[in-house]
Amino acid sequence: MPQSQSRREVEVKLYTPDLAVVRRALLAAGAQRVKPRVFERNQRYDRADGGLAARGIVLRLRQDETAKLTYKAGARMRRGIVSRFEAEVEVSDFDTMHVILQRLGYEVTLVYEKYRSTYALGGAEIVLDELPYGNFTEIEGDATTIERLIAELGLGGARRMGGSYADIFLSVKASLGLAARDCSFAAFAGVAVDLSRVI
Repeated sequence: MPQSQSRREVEVKLYTPDLAVVRRALLAAGAQRVKPRVFERNQRYDRADGGLAARGIVLRLRQDETAKLTYKAGARMRRGIVSRFEAEVEVSDFDTMHVILQRLGYEVTLVYEKYRSTYALGGAEIVLDELPYGNFTEIEGDATTIERLIAELGLGGARRMGGSYADIFLSVKASLGLAARDCSFAAFAGVAVDLSRVI
């Protein structure tokens, strides 16, 4: 992120089971595909005492076509739109960064997988996310732009999800009685999830 840009992340997460409908709406509105569909592996870290989670801090290492280390904190939510501090840096080696975090006293508390396609429209970034338990659309921009695009894309009826993907997974896991620690596609093989019923 360039130094001139704000380190404040403002976004909304919408539950959109049929991503084909969202994709058609994006293309009809003139959205540009920024990145094709890519697989992501995300690792969340904390200390053994859970100190980061207790303070609402996210420390994440992500691997897709690159590796990135992300710090998030101070989340505030209004009308389902989440605003928080975010600092992110690309790292040259995922495995080495993992070792560094371990040596600093952090351990992996959760791994979650997803497929992501990225679009740009009207000054915002829009991503279509496929997780093991459901599909979502995230719109990142300022609050006014987010609300405008929700209306423009016909997503006004979509459920706004206030929690992170990790939070949603933990709710799904508790509701379904799943034993898996991690949110992987393998862990959800053969498991049908209706988010309207479980969270």
